[in-house]
Amino acid sequence: MSKIQVLDQITIDKIAAGEVIERPASVVKELAENAIDAGATAVTVEIKEGGITFMRIADNGIGIDKEDVRAAFLRHSTSKIRSAEDLAHISSLGFRGEALSSIAAVSQVELLTKTKEAEFGVRYKIAGGKEESLEDAGAPDGTTFLIRQLFYNTPARRKFLKTAMTEASHVGDLVTRLALSHPEVSFRFINNGQVKLHTSGNGNLKDVIYHIYGREIASNLIEVDFERKGIHITGYLGKPLISRGNRNFENYFVDGRYIKSSIISKAIEDGYKDFTMQHKYPFVVLYLDVDTEHVDVNVHPTKMDVRFNNQQEIYNTLFAAVDDGLHERELIPEVTLDDIKIPEEPKESKKDLPKKSEAEHTEKLRTSLQSPQNEDEKLQYFMNEMKKRVYSYHEALHENKQETTHASSYTDSCKPQKNVSVQDSYKPQKNIPAPDSCKPQKNVQAQSSYEPQQNMQAQGSQIAEMPNYTARQVPAGKPQQLNFFEEKLLEPQAKAEHKIIGQVFDTYWLVEFHDNLYIIDQHAAHERVLYEQTLKGMKTREFTSQLISPPIVLNLSMQEAELLRLYMDQFTRIGFEIEEFGQDSYAVRAVPDNLFSIAKKELLMEMIDSLSDEINRNAPSNLIDEKIASMSCKAAVKGNMRLSAAEVDTLITELLSLDNPYHCPHGRPTIIAMSRRELEKKFKRIV
Repeated sequence: MSKIQVLDQITIDKIAAGEVIERPASVVKELAENAIDAGATAVTVEIKEGGITFMRIADNGIGIDKEDVRAAFLRHSTSKIRSAEDLAHISSLGFRGEALSSIAAVSQVELLTKTKEAEFGVRYKIAGGKEESLEDAGAPDGTTFLIRQLFYNTPARRKFLKTAMTEASHVGDLVTRLALSHPEVSFRFINNGQVKLHTSGNGNLKDVIYHIYGREIASNLIEVDFERKGIHITGYLGKPLISRGNRNFENYFVDGRYIKSSIISKAIEDGYKDFTMQHKYPFVVLYLDVDTEHVDVNVHPTKMDVRFNNQQEIYNTLFAAVDDGLHERELIPEVTLDDIKIPEEPKESKKDLPKKSEAEHTEKLRTSLQSPQNEDEKLQYFMNEMKKRVYSYHEALHENKQETTHASSYTDSCKPQKNVSVQDSYKPQKNIPAPDSCKPQKNVQAQSSYEPQQNMQAQGSQIAEMPNYTARQVPAGKPQQLNFFEEKLLEPQAKAEHKIIGQVFDTYWLVEFHDNLYIIDQHAAHERVLYEQTLKGMKTREFTSQLISPPIVLNLSMQEAELLRLYMDQFTRIGFEIEEFGQDSYAVRAVPDNLFSIAKKELLMEMIDSLSDEINRNAPSNLIDEKIASMSCKAAVKGNMRLSAAEVDTLITELLSLDNPYHCPHGRPTIIAMSRRELEKKFKRIV
């Protein structure tokens, strides 16, 4: 039998290093967090071959005193805490004092550091846990770590590393999270000599998001600032249209620390549940400021997992922040059409022309440009082109229909009118000027030279009398991006201005409202209406039961049976009749009348499974109601089903009363929009 003995220090350090250092990204995380704790405003991370052979982490923080350098590499040596009581009030990213010891145990480390007060810096070398040298050296203020040959003395660990490209991607992802968590710090990431990321460190989170993720995501963000019961949540929510197929874009930070938390993920995804399809995940960058007494970060050596002693409160607050943020504005996705390239006719090249004709052409061009008449034509052409550009610029800014008289004359004369037959509208008129009159001209009065027919004049006067729709006034001092959906389609006061155009493909309804064309999916819209109406009705109605024969027998596990017994009253309240049928088996003899046609064993098991979550936003009875309401959506009108205009008008009216009219219960959009400007671009009315 083997005797028990104490392991030597080097073996202990290697075992401990296995808990903290899993791959090159683990080294970068520990050292970059130390740099942030040291007050650095700029951090550089450089790696080669995925960080396996070389890593450099440099900062401009406060540095390390010469007499503290050796102690910094001892296990559990730290400047962050002094006693066990401090563990309840941790505000720094690091505190365990294990990082440097673990890194030095499995790699070759060179440290170059200098404090602001010191005349010289310090160079310290340690490899495999054994000190090699300590000497004075010239160095800038701050600290630089050079890490070479990770896991060189533990080949079993090294062979489990992935390829250099994969390891580099993990480091890049980590630097991205650090940059998002601390926008006030400038991060630079260099991989094999190429700068992959460089943030400004100006403290503007949206700038960091734009720099990392690009324009598409940065232009589809909703700002969040929400506080409840001492929990403050700030940051940005991505609009549902930029959802992704995995959770990589869910970025959340607790007290400045990047973590992974199933509770936080669940709260975010539940908040987006009505806005995204299944297996789609949102883009978020959220900061949670929580009292340190409620957070335990001393759960795992990597500090990626934390525990909350008020996790239900965390869930409820985060869910409310996401839910309120998404319901604040109209989330109708705007569609754009790709430009269609029209093939140009082949042009004759100069070399294909006979020499004589080419010379004649050149001479004619030279003489024509010299004539005074052509100088005037050139000036007129230049002025017309400038007018085009000015008008296109103003159209691109989505002007508010509150323009000078030349704009209204342009609208009256160039816009297609109602009640005008195709034959009449294209009949040549004596007083119709050249097409240039449709361009904005200086000092053009409302009575333009364009003389339409009488019924067209009447229409023009009606248009001139329509009220002007102006965007909301933005308070001075806080610039905001122009929002094309300030005038909301789904507001009760806007109902009178809806113009139902018709139905296409027996599925989609076209509605004109101001300068947008809205396309409504009748099936998705009716599903949403039925879902919310059923959900509200279940809170007030009297339930009746429908007997089923033969009964549905449920064979449950011990945990599932306990849940069913716990919530039996709620099931009975809404019309279920369930009785015991042997050990951990139950017979369902009656179901609510509105579930009779769809009551199956799978539905009942889904209901019980949904009750097993430790954290949930609703009471158990509400969860059951939601499941039943979701199933009742099967009665919604389908695609390829003709509806009358009156039925669609009723459907839109019902949409107006919903909490979330923009998505069906499964996350598909009910409405999309296309702007008038987008259509005019396709018809080349604007360029």
